[in-house]
Amino acid sequence: MRLDKFLKVSRIIKRRTVAKEVADKGRIQVNGILAKSSSNVKIGDQIKIQFGNKTLEIEVLELHDSTKKEDAEKMYQVISETRVENTTKLD
Repeated sequence: MRLDKFLKVSRIIKRRTVAKEVADKGRIQVNGILAKSSSNVKIGDQIKIQFGNKTLEIEVLELHDSTKKEDAEKMYQVISETRVENTTKLD
């Protein structure tokens, strides 16, 4: 399954176009390798996504072409979720 489709179906990222943009900007790694939106994802892969101030690391558990909202979280397991603190101070 394509990376951008997995991110949309699993509801990690709401829209496929946004998932494509994030991947194409170099903010997603699959198994430690920079990934494009067209990269293939398979069960057991580890995906690391850098959002604005958050890094999410997940493991792929299931692949589905479509899923209900309540089943979407069963497609992956969160390994770690870290926030990057903004260190700039405004006086």
